[in-house]
Amino acid sequence: MILRMVTLTALAILAGQVFSASARAGLAEGQAAMAANDFKRAMAEFLPAAQAGNADAEELIGVLYAMGLGVERDDRRAFDWYLRASLKSHPGAQSGIGWYYEVGRGMPAPDTVRAYAWYTLSAIGGDPDAAISQEEIAKKMTPEQIAEALVLIDDYRAHLYPLK
Repeated sequence: MILRMVTLTALAILAGQVFSASARAGLAEGQAAMAANDFKRAMAEFLPAAQAGNADAEELIGVLYAMGLGVERDDRRAFDWYLRASLKSHPGAQSGIGWYYEVGRGMPAPDTVRAYAWYTLSAIGGDPDAAISQEEIAKKMTPEQIAEALVLIDDYRAHLYPLK
């Protein structure tokens, strides 16, 4: 029984490594397709990696939908793909979420509190441009709104960046 469990575990790990290598290859091919402005092929390459949970692929699919590259522009889908990657601590996607909240595109209205929170999380994750966005949006906020955003940041930080 123990030998069978060890064998099954080893097979699961091996399958995960093979699939991860395949997803990484698709990501690289998708990035090359984007560089060549072949956005339909990029989407085809990113999708399997994103469906396997690769945050970089998820964020790049968000970019494709946000900009209408190879697909019809779709703010809801872009936001959803950014959100998937954001919840895996992807700083670029977190900035994308912040931008959507800041401008309110595809939303009922802009939300500076959430925009500030996501820009801050992105800065914590290492996105150098996020700190600039955070600073700019803070100029449009009241101290009460910033205090409200800090509560959200603390809630997310524990999950996204527990060691920072």
